[in-house]
Amino acid sequence: MKESEKSHNSEEFEKSLQTTGREKYVLRLYVTGMTPRSIKAIENIKKICEENLQGRYELEVIDIYQQPECAKKEELLAAPTLIKKLPLPLRRFIGDMSDKERILVGLDLVPKNKTL
Repeated sequence: MKESEKSHNSEEFEKSLQTTGREKYVLRLYVTGMTPRSIKAIENIKKICEENLQGRYELEVIDIYQQPECAKKEELLAAPTLIKKLPLPLRRFIGDMSDKERILVGLDLVPKNKTL
């Protein structure tokens, strides 16, 4: 490997290290009206985001009763459903978002083998 290639790869690696942990999260939570389960899911995901993604997330709550085309477009089978659009890979979570560990692992905020 040429010296210039090594330097370029090192620069890319350093840049990657600097941005790790600073990605902006784009999340969409699909709910069915203001049912107790929907309200609980909203409260839970907001709490998780505030505790772990301070200022680094965008959360959009979509009521599929008011916007049924969104549910069809996303091919939702159940609600509440949280979809992590960014950073990739795309992930889906179904339920009231009360399993904090599962959400944090799914959002790649903690390693799978680390317990909270």
